[in-house]
Amino acid sequence: MELYGAVADDYLDFASYADGDSPTFADWARGVAADPQVVAWIAGLPPIKQQPNLVFAAARWHGVPAPGPYAALREALLRDDGRLRATILARSTQTNEVGRLATLVPAFGLLEGPLALLEVGASAGLTLYPDRWGYAWLTADGPVTLGSESPRLSCEVQGPAPLPIRLPEVAWRGGIDLNPLDVTDDDAMAWLTTLVWPEHDDRRARLQQAIEVARTDPPTIARGDLLERLPDLVEQAASYAPDATLVVFHSAVIAYLEDADRRRFARTMAGLVESGRCHWVSNEGPRVLPEVTGTTAVPPGRFVLGLDGRPLAVTHGHGRSMVWVEPVADVSSRAAR
Repeated sequence: MELYGAVADDYLDFASYADGDSPTFADWARGVAADPQVVAWIAGLPPIKQQPNLVFAAARWHGVPAPGPYAALREALLRDDGRLRATILARSTQTNEVGRLATLVPAFGLLEGPLALLEVGASAGLTLYPDRWGYAWLTADGPVTLGSESPRLSCEVQGPAPLPIRLPEVAWRGGIDLNPLDVTDDDAMAWLTTLVWPEHDDRRARLQQAIEVARTDPPTIARGDLLERLPDLVEQAASYAPDATLVVFHSAVIAYLEDADRRRFARTMAGLVESGRCHWVSNEGPRVLPEVTGTTAVPPGRFVLGLDGRPLAVTHGHGRSMVWVEPVADVSSRAAR
C-alpha cells in the first residue's frame, strides 16, 4: 500500500505541475491518483518508468487521443496486451525543450567566452545550440531582443536579470546521455515530438525548428552514466577547446537520479567548480538540488536556475518565464573569479 500511495502522490504532484500548462495531463494525473486499479498497474513498472510524462507519452504513442478524456487512458492501460508496457520499458523521457535556452542564455552570458558546452542528459542535443537562436525577453520596460527573428525564443522576465547583449560564442559543444538520440533518426524524433504536451502546438513547432538546426551540424553525444564518465568528459572537453570557458549544464535531468546519486552528482560538480575545471549551470526542480536552491522561494512547477551552485533565478520548466533573484553585482563578481 505504501508503494501505491507513493505513485498516487507522484501523480498528484505532477497534476499541480501541469495545472495551467496542460489541462489534459492535469486531468489524467488526477484521474490516475484516484484510481486504485491504474495506480496498481503503474506500480508494477520499475520505479524509474512510473513517471507521468513517460506513461502518458507511451499511451499517446499507441493511439490514446490527447486532448482527450481520462477514460481512454484508463482503458488503454488496463487492457494493454503488453505492447504499451514494452514501449514504456524501452523508451525514456528525453524531452529536449529548446525553449529553456531563453533562461539558460542569461546564465551563459555571465561567463567569459568563447564557451565549450558540455550538456549532461543531452538526449538529442537540441539545446546545445544557444548561438543559433534569437531571443525576446519581455521585461517591464519593454522587450529586449537578441539575434535573429527566426528562429526566436520568447520569455517573460521579472527582476534585475543581466540580459546579454550578444549571442554566446560556442567553440565546442557535446554531451552525455544514457541513451543518446540520433537527431537524424526519424523514429527517435517522432518520439521526442510525442513527449511534447498535448496542447503545446507552439512547442511542437519549435521542436521541429530545433531538429532542423541540429541536423545541419549534428552534435557529438557520448553514451554512458554521467556519474561515472563526467570527470573524464570534462577533461576531454577542455582538451578539445583549451582556450574556451568550459560550462557543464543540465535542465530537468538530475530529477531522474535517486536521492543518493543526486547528492553524489552535486558533490562532483562542486569539486569540479572549486578546482577551476569548469563552470556549472543547473536548471532543476527546487527539491532536486537543495544545495543550489537554498532558501529561494519557488512556486509549484518552477525550476531553480543556478550558476556554480548558487541560485540565480526561478524559471518556468519550458522556458516561458524567469524571475531573477540574485543581485547582478554579486553573481557577476563570483562568475569572474
